[in-house]
Amino acid sequence: MGDSDCHKIRNICILAHVDHGKTTLADHLIAGAGSGLLHPKQAGRLRFMDYLDEEQRRAITMKSSSIALKYGEYNINLIDSPGHMDFCSEVSTAARLSDGALVLVDAVEGVHIQTHAVLRQAWIEKLTPCLVLNKIDRLILELKLSPMEAYNRLQRIVHEVNGIVSAYKSEKYLSDVDSILSLPTGETGDENQEFIEDDEEDTFQPQNGNVAFACALDGWGFCIGEFADFYASKLGASVTALQKALWGPRYYNSKTKMIVGKKGISGGSKARPMFVQFVLEPLWQVYQAALDSDGNKAMLEKVIKSFNLSVPSREFQNKDPKVVLQAVMSRWLPLSNTILSMVVRCMPDPIAAQPIRIARLLPKREVVDNGTCHDVLAEAEHVRKCVEACDSSPEAPCVAFVSKMFAVPLKMLPQRGPHGEIMSNFVEEGGASDLDEYFLAFARIFSGVLYSGQRIFVLSALYDPLKGGEGMQKHVQEAELHSLYLMMGQGLKPVASVKAGNVVAIRGLGQHILKSATLSSTRNCWPFSSMVFQVSPTLRVAIEPSDPADMGALMRGLRLLNRADPFVEVNVSARGEQVLAAAGEVHLERCIKDLKERFARVKIEVSPPLVSYKETIEGEGSNPPENLNVLTDSSEYAEKMTPNGRCVIRVQVMKLPPALAKVLDESSDLLGSIIELKPEQRSRSLESLNATEDDNPIEALKKRMVDAIESDIKSGSKEIDSDKIEKYKNLWLQILQRIWALGPRQVGPNILLVPDSKGGVIGSSILIPGSSLVSGRLGFVDVSCAKTMEKDTAAKAGLGASHALYMEAESLASSVVSGFQLATAAGPLCDEPMWGLAFLVEANIIPSGAQTDESEPSTQQQDQYGIFAGQVMTAVKDACRTAVLQKKPRLVEAMYFCELNTPTEYLGPMYAVLSRRRARVLKEEMQEGSPLFTVHAYVPVTESFGFADELRRWTSGASSALLVLSHWEALLEDPFFVPKTEEEIEEFGDGASVLPNTARKLIDAVRRRKGLPVEDKVVQHATKQRTLARKV
Repeated sequence: MGDSDCHKIRNICILAHVDHGKTTLADHLIAGAGSGLLHPKQAGRLRFMDYLDEEQRRAITMKSSSIALKYGEYNINLIDSPGHMDFCSEVSTAARLSDGALVLVDAVEGVHIQTHAVLRQAWIEKLTPCLVLNKIDRLILELKLSPMEAYNRLQRIVHEVNGIVSAYKSEKYLSDVDSILSLPTGETGDENQEFIEDDEEDTFQPQNGNVAFACALDGWGFCIGEFADFYASKLGASVTALQKALWGPRYYNSKTKMIVGKKGISGGSKARPMFVQFVLEPLWQVYQAALDSDGNKAMLEKVIKSFNLSVPSREFQNKDPKVVLQAVMSRWLPLSNTILSMVVRCMPDPIAAQPIRIARLLPKREVVDNGTCHDVLAEAEHVRKCVEACDSSPEAPCVAFVSKMFAVPLKMLPQRGPHGEIMSNFVEEGGASDLDEYFLAFARIFSGVLYSGQRIFVLSALYDPLKGGEGMQKHVQEAELHSLYLMMGQGLKPVASVKAGNVVAIRGLGQHILKSATLSSTRNCWPFSSMVFQVSPTLRVAIEPSDPADMGALMRGLRLLNRADPFVEVNVSARGEQVLAAAGEVHLERCIKDLKERFARVKIEVSPPLVSYKETIEGEGSNPPENLNVLTDSSEYAEKMTPNGRCVIRVQVMKLPPALAKVLDESSDLLGSIIELKPEQRSRSLESLNATEDDNPIEALKKRMVDAIESDIKSGSKEIDSDKIEKYKNLWLQILQRIWALGPRQVGPNILLVPDSKGGVIGSSILIPGSSLVSGRLGFVDVSCAKTMEKDTAAKAGLGASHALYMEAESLASSVVSGFQLATAAGPLCDEPMWGLAFLVEANIIPSGAQTDESEPSTQQQDQYGIFAGQVMTAVKDACRTAVLQKKPRLVEAMYFCELNTPTEYLGPMYAVLSRRRARVLKEEMQEGSPLFTVHAYVPVTESFGFADELRRWTSGASSALLVLSHWEALLEDPFFVPKTEEEIEEFGDGASVLPNTARKLIDAVRRRKGLPVEDKVVQHATKQRTLARKV
């Protein structure tokens, strides 16, 4: 492997929706490669790549695993990936290490939600995809379609997949056009020219050989080229002409022996497209001959004779027609040859792929060369060029990317090295010495040669080669590579060295890498861009050991689990609980099982799921007239005074447009980089975020915020004319120019507005001034103007007030912001974060009796009520929470988008399950040519636990559901509802007998979990009336 030519290497991954046949296909590729790992008869049943017990038990793949295959003179590194939404992070790790992707689609079920997700992942990572339409046999056996109907179905699936990819292409095309138009004339760079490509042509075209038709279970598959080769001599046509004609509206005229288009066929004739006539009909005939009781066995013998197949008579004479069929089909159209030849033909080798992928892996960074770091920049650029060229010479700098760490038991490590020497399998410090678990790095080498025993630098995603000093030291470590292994599914084959372009497992990095990192032989190398995960871990549970003495073992186990799983998150809650966050129920179950059996090996208690909620107020955020009047109408406010009576705080609250709150929430990482105080960190972070998308992320975010407001205004009231729309938009823009802070944690979807200076001085009191620096950083106002306005505001507020009081007011500004952060982090209903609210806080300070011009500001002076800054903070927090309670508070819950597939006879039970789970059905449609219904619905996250199990139970396993986190939605019910009108009293009673509504039940459940007081009517001894005499 070390000496193999890079041109003879292919790195591919298999991507698809769950149960579309990825691992079965991988089995046949392994068996067909002739490595002796898997017997062809076992292929498709053994599921070689699913070597974990849990994977075999559930019959789904849970992790991405690699195997090296030999196909002729080619080395193919095949990575099998999961299709379940819970393990989509493993898809990201597989895609990063590959150059091409085999995208599987079930011919019966068609394109599903995860198919969209994996196609997007392949597009983001700039992989070259090939399409495999799997389970063609189900069209014959289950749906009993005619060849013509099957052709229409296959054509529709290919068209749909092409539509998805072209949508991503056009999205990129439009963003590139925008970026070019935004540049000054004459500055159009070469990099921006790459989008000018032929967008007319579909990505997947069977006539180009990048679409395969297969039945992975029976081990057969074909591309159009194979039939073109066979028919070329019979029909007297060239292979190239036939390959183009065997897909699409091309017909064969047997009289003239010509290939004609649709216009060339006579109106009355029942002509079939050539794909139907020459490809599908022979397949259908073979299936009928093999499976029908009165089937024509002569047909099978004809196929065997025509293609000179060597089918053992023992298999051909077998009583089971399935065995006969499989024997003939797998020898006539062997699946592994079809797929591997397509991979070699259509997918690029590392030398061809890395120039295409370099813009994604190592994006160019605009750095001003001030002369001090010229050598560093030159070397970093040299490293980038070597990665782009996939330079595998020993002199080239060695660069590799570790996409994940995975744990292997000690017994799985090879006992002998590449030259037969006995290896010392000592446990490194970062391993679990008492658990016999080792951590190996799953890596791809992009440049140079990697040797066992080599010293190498481990760079984190935040490393910057231009900066030295203490700050950067934590982002770079030096490590020694203990051993290199070629991955063979579960097995490992030790190698001494590995050249660029290969996938490898590395031992010796367990204590240096948490989840992913860049490896480089030089410090002067930019780290690779971070991987994109499609969802975030939403299912959280608190865990604790059954025996408190095992706490240490649990903590150690959690650390190991956090390293072994690329997606799991482990943290400590505010109450001191160990919280484990996973992607879904299946993922969580596997994590708990791993903790109990592998990493911690102690008994564990798992809490019910901890669901996150948010709090907001009633009202349409898109109704600007009312909202904007709130800020000027001083009657609706909450007022609080500090305990020492020196500061009066008035808070008004209004609701933001939902679309704006969503943009702020989704852009939290970007906002954190923009609002970060240190400019150099800000530019560095923006560069890394800028790696994939827009040239100017701040401008892009500003545009998204303005567009969100505009869309909300338009959707809120259909009758509004264009003048009013413009007026409301300008009013909202004025509000966005007054952003003092965002919350919670400085980046949330809530806004603190700068108070108006007009009401600055009331008597001898002075208003605590704010500054719109956040608006400045977001580009709504000029930063220098924001600072000038702040000084002017303070100066106006300071007129007639003492200098010391003015200084004190200025120093208390941070206390107001801190109070706002505390309030938005824990709302009044159940201490959950607030969502989509804007607060206007006016805090007026009254001078203390003893204060004079010369005295020091008394912010830090302590009176009997404590430090004044703390009093202001607490008062602001309480006032914000009171203001929310006054404005009809509502609970906001997370919603899953749910895609269900159900046979017609089980629609009733499925809808019953959905209604019990408070689901909202969006649409239902019947899949053409199949008895399945596809239903789309929104299901609250709270109600989703056990949803899949209940659905399977009620529909006898016929229904399947896939859940993806979609959005946040406010519950319309008032948690404090009390009947007031005659109609309400008639319906619900006088109030004493009103049962708690859903919102109140959810709030009470969260309050109980957090130990907050709950209004419960506790009845004791209700079995008998105690006032009656006890008669014995």
